[in-house]
Amino acid sequence: MFHVGGARTALFNWLFARQQGGTFLLRIEDTDEARNRPEWTQGVYDALRWLGLDWDGDALFQSANAERHREAAEKLHADGKAYYCACTADDVRIRNADRGIKTPGYDEHCRDLGLEPGPGRALRFRTPEEGTLRRVDLVRGTADIDLSTVEDFVVLRGNGSPVFILANAFDDIDQGITHVIRAEEHLPNVPKALLLWEAMGGGAEPIWAHVPVIVNEQRKKLSKRRDKVALEMYRDEGILSEAMCNYLATLGWSPPGGEEIVSLPAMIEGFRLEDVNSAPAAFDVKKLLAFNGHYLRALSPEAFVERALQWYRSTVLEPMAPVVQERGSTLAETLSMTDFFLHVDPPMDRASWAKAMETEKARSLLEAALESYATCDWTVDALHAATLELGSRHELALGKAQAPIRVAVTGRTVGPPLFEALVVLGRDRTLGRMRRGLSRLG
Repeated sequence: MFHVGGARTALFNWLFARQQGGTFLLRIEDTDEARNRPEWTQGVYDALRWLGLDWDGDALFQSANAERHREAAEKLHADGKAYYCACTADDVRIRNADRGIKTPGYDEHCRDLGLEPGPGRALRFRTPEEGTLRRVDLVRGTADIDLSTVEDFVVLRGNGSPVFILANAFDDIDQGITHVIRAEEHLPNVPKALLLWEAMGGGAEPIWAHVPVIVNEQRKKLSKRRDKVALEMYRDEGILSEAMCNYLATLGWSPPGGEEIVSLPAMIEGFRLEDVNSAPAAFDVKKLLAFNGHYLRALSPEAFVERALQWYRSTVLEPMAPVVQERGSTLAETLSMTDFFLHVDPPMDRASWAKAMETEKARSLLEAALESYATCDWTVDALHAATLELGSRHELALGKAQAPIRVAVTGRTVGPPLFEALVVLGRDRTLGRMRRGLSRLG
């Protein structure tokens, strides 16, 4: 799902591009097959559109350039700027251990062996062994990087596929990128990108701006395992898009004049990359809710009703209609069967909690379900199969196995079909409720 940190970075890019009269490009970096699914790409589109961040032209799928990436890497080899390496990660680790080197890093073992391409042989960039590289960053400032600290890094894996840094540098050159505004975690990649930029004849280097990391209220980096980080979760809980957009803009940047509640045109006019703070930015949910309250109160009564009904219809009623419609006798029952969607945590029925949770297997079932649900396909059939397997493992029928899960997620022992409800609720919200149910068990 779309991380709020990625949303903030996209917003900063968009604000800068619109202010400068530039072009805001969207590139789907889908070269990692394990992290590439159509629904995740659609999630990027939907999240950006919800925030109102329109992009120019069609999105570029990085995988479409895979062959050109390989050709660029092979040209680096032909020009003597890269060499083939037969070392495995274990080879490097063992040699470093034998030499008493604790810091991992490639030791240039194959640099001058003149190896030809072959199965399992990676292509490494031949980094200059001396000299400095100047990195200019509008947020981080200027730094001179000692090239002796930059290892000979891989540009083609042993299976011939291009790595992230090569694909990105190539596509940045190919698309005419002038400014790269991205997360702080990419800062260590800048020297490699600059070396590749020069080696591939990219011309004028891009201007860099690495925006600060976003932390939680305990000043720890936001983690999807611990924190609520998916933009869609806030959207589905009723946060207004304009409130989220305004709040994200304040994470590392302050609008001129000291006012935090500002319109999008005012943000475009006042945004300057040089004013972005390099210190970590805290994501404060209470402050986001305060922003949202302001924007809710600014709506006319008619607009408020329209937005509320639109949210309930699209988030709860439409996706749940096929199963709720078959079980209710009145419209009021429709609400009673779906009200657990309307809260961060569901209202907990005490009798349901006691019946499902005060059993010897409740904790182990929830723990096992958390592990299984974290990786299984998020479909009715996959969740049904995963829960059936959990029940078999605990020697329980499906109804008994799913009871603690249902109560942790919906707050009661009865309601609409569980797996259909979980699919609509979403993986992150489901897992978050299950974790909090475990915490409540003590």
